[in-house]
Amino acid sequence: MSARVTTLSNGLRIATEAMPGLKSASVGIWVMAGGRHEAAEQNGIAHFLEHMAFKGTTRRSALQIAEAIEDVGGYINAYTSREMTAYYARVLAEDVPLAIDVIGDIVLNPVFDPKEIEVERHVILQEIGQALDTPDDVIFDWLQEAAYPDQPFGRSILGPEERVSAFQRDDFLRFVGQHYGPDQMILAAAGGVDHDRIVELALAQFGELKPVGTALIQPAAFSGGERREMKTLEQVHFALAFEAPGYRDPAMYTNQVLSTALGGGMSSRLFQKIREERGLCYSIFAQSGSYEDTGMFTIYAGTSADEIAELAGLTIDELKRSAEDMTEAEVARARAQMKAGMLMGLESPSSRAERLARLLSIWGRVPDVDEAVARIDAVTVEDVRRHAAEMATAGRSALALYGPVDAAPDLEALRRRLAA
Repeated sequence: MSARVTTLSNGLRIATEAMPGLKSASVGIWVMAGGRHEAAEQNGIAHFLEHMAFKGTTRRSALQIAEAIEDVGGYINAYTSREMTAYYARVLAEDVPLAIDVIGDIVLNPVFDPKEIEVERHVILQEIGQALDTPDDVIFDWLQEAAYPDQPFGRSILGPEERVSAFQRDDFLRFVGQHYGPDQMILAAAGGVDHDRIVELALAQFGELKPVGTALIQPAAFSGGERREMKTLEQVHFALAFEAPGYRDPAMYTNQVLSTALGGGMSSRLFQKIREERGLCYSIFAQSGSYEDTGMFTIYAGTSADEIAELAGLTIDELKRSAEDMTEAEVARARAQMKAGMLMGLESPSSRAERLARLLSIWGRVPDVDEAVARIDAVTVEDVRRHAAEMATAGRSALALYGPVDAAPDLEALRRRLAA
C-alpha cells in the first residue's frame, strides 16, 4: 500500500491510499483552520462553524444531509482541533462519490440559517456546560491556558459562553472567507478507493474555487503557569505539563517513547509506582502531543484530597528517575507499544485517511509507514534519559488542579522538587 498525491491548480491537495480487499472507504476534507487560527473575538467560531455545516446547505436540509449518508449505511462526522477542522464519512466503496458530494456540499455551501444558528448555539452552550461538569475534560483546557496564556494556542476550542452567545451569520461568512479556500484544504481517502476517480470528482466539485492564501498564525510560546480551581468533588484532578518538541523536531519520537515508558500503559512507571504499589489513584497516564511549533508532555491523575500531595511528589520523583535509570527493557517495550499502536490503527481506513491528511499538512508529502517505524526504532535509552533530564531542567511547566485542592502543592513547590 502506498499513498498517491495530486495537487490541483488552485492548491487543493488530494491524497489517497488504496487498501486491497476492503469493501469500504473513509473520505474527508481537512481544513487548515482550527482554534489557533481564530482572533480573540472569534474564539470558538471554528468549532461552531463545524456544527453549522451539518445544519443545511443550498442543496440539502440538515435531515437530508444525514439521510444521504445513512440511507447507504454509512456515517458522517466532524471535529475541530487546534490546527484543523475535519469533515469525514465512512461508506461502502461504491458510495465514495456520494460521500465526496455530501462532504463538499456541507463545506462549500452552508446557508447559515439564523434560526439554525440559534438552535445550534444552544447545543454548543450545553456542550460547554457539560465540559465544565466533566472534571477530567475541562482540566486539560485549563492546563492549555496555563501553559500558553494570553495567546490563541492557549484558548479553549469550544470558546467562552460570551463569545458563542454573540456569533452571527456574518461572523461565519467572514471566517469561511478567510480560511476555507482550496489551498487550505486536503481531500483524503483510504480503503476501497481509486485515486484517479477521486481526482476527477474533486476537480468537478472544488476546481473552480479561488485560493485564500496561507493564514498568519501567532507562534505558540509555552511560558507555563498554574490554574487552581476549588470545588467540592470526590477527587482532586491533577494535570502537569512540560514543553515538548513540535512535530517537525526529530526529538518528537524520543518524547513519545518517554511518555509511553513513563505513563503509557499498565507496565509504565507511573502506573506501577503510584497505582499498583501505593494505591493512590485509579487512573494515571502520560501522553505527548506535537503541533507545528510546540508540543506538550502531559501527566494526568485523579486522587483524594488527602493523597494529592503524595501523588504529586511521586510523579515528580518518577520523572526525575527516568533521567537517571530508564532501562533498555523499558525503552524497548515503549517502542513496541508505539509501533503496534500505529500499525494496528492503520488497519482502519479512517485512521489511514487521517494519517494522509495529517502528514501531508506537516511535510507536504506522505512518508511511508516504514519511515516512522525506523524513527521509533532509532530512539535509544540514552536519548530517552537525556530528553527526560532536559525537560526536567528546562523550567517550563504548567499545572492545573480541580477539586478539593487545599492540600495540593503549588507549581513552584513541584519545580523545586524537580530541581533538587
